Order: sequence, then structure tokens, then C-alpha cells
Amino acid sequence: HSLKFCSLSRSIKNLLFVNLFLGLAFLLGFFHEQPATNIMFLKTHKTASSTILNILFRFTERYKLTAALPADQQFHLGYPERFVANFVEDFQTQGQNYNIMCNHLRFNPTEVHKVMAENTFYFSILRNPIALLESSYVYYKNVAPAFSKSKDVNEYLASPLKYYHKEDYKRNIYSKNNMWFDFGYDNNAEDNDNYVQSVLDETEQNFHLILIADYFDESMILLKHTLCWDLDDVIYFKLNSRSNETVQALTAESKERVKKWCSLDWKLYLHFNQSFWRRIEETIGLEELEKEVNGLRMRQKELMETCLLDQEAVVKAHIKDKALLPFQSGSANILGYNLRPDLDNETLKKCQKMVMPELQYTSYLYSLQYPHKKRKPINFPKLWSSSQKT
Repeated sequence: HSLKFCSLSRSIKNLLFVNLFLGLAFLLGFFHEQPATNIMFLKTHKTASSTILNILFRFTERYKLTAALPADQQFHLGYPERFVANFVEDFQTQGQNYNIMCNHLRFNPTEVHKVMAENTFYFSILRNPIALLESSYVYYKNVAPAFSKSKDVNEYLASPLKYYHKEDYKRNIYSKNNMWFDFGYDNNAEDNDNYVQSVLDETEQNFHLILIADYFDESMILLKHTLCWDLDDVIYFKLNSRSNETVQALTAESKERVKKWCSLDWKLYLHFNQSFWRRIEETIGLEELEKEVNGLRMRQKELMETCLLDQEAVVKAHIKDKALLPFQSGSANILGYNLRPDLDNETLKKCQKMVMPELQYTSYLYSLQYPHKKRKPINFPKLWSSSQKT
């Protein structure tokens, strides 16, 4: 895969070709490379992927692009079923004319290719399975029978097979190798070297870039470089995170057990964590990376001061505008934000979008793209409804 996915516009390419002898360096100095605008993000679970969805939705609006949104009243693209093109609203008439695809789906390359243009950039994100399993445990406690039957995450990991039953696999996908499942593979498959290697190879074929949630800011800088985006295109406030009180401490034994219980995810993570750092060294270099990460954090701090009343995320009970309340699950207590009350309309809209939870943003974009269709069953903040035309 090419390391950069952005391109010079065709007219500029012709110009360069004709004027080659004038000196490429001279000419290139004048032209900015075009930001990539056809993007498919495989949104994995509990990996900071809601924050990336927010980044991509804001990008969709900024460049007046179209998103491949879930059809009808849905908020995900058929998950946990394997994805098919008809899960996308208006696929029949749109064909491959969507720019951005980023709602939850279970990856199925042939069907995804029917929806997205040929020059689409494919990326996803992985997280250390140890932190991931604990997060899933708290978040999906009431959803996954394997979790709900056990007292806490350490008890679950001490003897997972006591609680985890294969025949219940559809509801238990969050409790074993969930990333492997999201990428379209069997999360109960035997862990053998040939099989694992074939999946790693296939994943490298299917995706141009895999980011690492444990190094989120570094991931955003790498994404920005790869897609020729601006810093403000990857700036974010952390979304869908939970309050610290709900975090369960894993014992040293439990941490080791995750590596065995979720060995497919563990191997996937180790492989792409390595390629992530290799890519950074080849393209940006660690010194430049550190500078840019600091720049990102300074810009983030600036925006937090502009937008946020409390300068930080707050627990669900303290969120004043209920239209900005994120979806709550299990015993997680998902945090949200309060905006400053004194913002002018333009700033308010910008800030609202940065703190907009996933379901509300999906609902809002859907109403923009399909104004004549029945709205999705969740509301978004008032100001937007009155100023959608701007």
C-alpha cells in the first residue's frame, strides 16, 4: 500500500508532466496535496472508535460529503450480522457514490466494495486486549450472558468456560476475541499459526492503515499525514469514555489469562502495534511525531477552554442538555460534556458537533442527507434543527 493516500488533482498532475523539466521541486512547492475524501473506517468495539466516528462525521460536513448511513431506524450497519450493501440507506440509487462509511458493521469486503468507490482508503483501530476485555466487561455486562453470570471480570477470567457457551455466541461476541469478530472472522476459531498468519495477511490486504487506541494522539497524527488532512480535521474531545469508578482492576493473573483467552485478538494486536510504529518511523519520525502530538494537545486544550463549561467530561447525572447525553450501557456511566452558555451561534454549532454522541450525530446526519425520510428515533440539540440550512 502507498504510504500516502492523498493525491494531487489531475490537472496539476498534467501540469507537472508537461513541465517536468522546469523542476519538480519548484512546482511541488506551490501545490498542496488534496485531502483524501473517500474513506471506510471499520469501527471496532470499545477502542475509542466513537471518537473517530465523530471526527469523520465532522469531516463529512466540512467537505459536504455523503456518508453511508444505516438504513431506516437503525444506528449500525446490520451488526452483528456480516455486512451486506442493503444495510446502507439508499444503496439502490447511490451505488458507489458514498464518501464516508464509519458506523458499526461486521467487515465483509466484497459487500463493502459495492458501496465504496475504488480509490477508498480503508482503516481501523485496535486496542490492547487486556484493557479491551475489562472495558467490554463493564459495558456489556447486561448484554453478554458470559459476563452477566459472573461476579466481576477477575472471576470471569479465572474460568471463562464456566460462563462462556459457544451456542450463545451471537450474544457473547464481546466476551472473546471481539476485534477478530469485527474484522469478519470466527472469534471461536482454533488458534493455529497458519490460520492466524492468513488472517493477518488478508487484513493487511484489506486495510491501508491500522491505528492503535492505546496511542490515540499518535494515531491521529499518523492519520492526518496519511490522508493529507489539517490538524483541525483530527482534533477531538474524547467520546464514549466512562467514569473511573466503574473500572475494575485486573489481577496480574487475569492479565495473563486475557492473552490466552483472547489469543486471536492478542496476536492481531501485537502484529499491528508493530506495523503502526514501523509506519511512523518510515513516514514521520519519532521526533516530529512528538512535536505534532504536543501541537494537537495544545489545540485540544484551546478548544476545551472555548467550548466546555467544566473543561472536562462529566458523569451522566451532571449533563445539563439531555440531547447531548451519550447512550448508557451496563454499569459503565458514560461521560459527556456541558457547553459554555455564552457561545455565539457559530461557535456553539462547532462545539456541539465536537461533543455530539454517536447516536445523535448519526440521527442528525441522516436528517440532513434524507430530509424527506422518517427521522431516526433519537433527538439532537435544538439549535441544529433551526440552523440546518446554514
